[in-house]
Amino acid sequence: MSMTSRAVTRGFAGLIAGVVLVAWGSPSWAHNLSFLNDTPLTYMKKEDRQALNSAAQVALNTKQDGESLDWSNAGTGNPVSIKGTVTPRDTTKHGDVTCRHVTLVANAKGQSQSWTPNVCRTGSGEWKIQKK
Repeated sequence: MSMTSRAVTRGFAGLIAGVVLVAWGSPSWAHNLSFLNDTPLTYMKKEDRQALNSAAQVALNTKQDGESLDWSNAGTGNPVSIKGTVTPRDTTKHGDVTCRHVTLVANAKGQSQSWTPNVCRTGSGEWKIQKK
């Protein structure tokens, strides 16, 4: 796996892990976040997140704004089928820095969930999720 792939994988894994930690990290929040029960995120295992991360890497490097890449968790060993899309959009360039929003969609058991982080890279370097 290339350095760029590892960086994007870590970045998206961190994003997804952060959402999971917020959802289940505090008993006082658990009651208020019960709406997350049975969403695709709750069914995602490490291997599923890796499949999504790999698809995001490919999409960020190969797709034009608005072009989607399909992804699925086929072959990850998860009995729950999770499918979705990765769609880069809103590419901006300032000098040698390129930034993009990327919409990640996951569908499982009739539920759909999406996230749209902003990622940037310098030159052909690593894509990094930008904190707001």
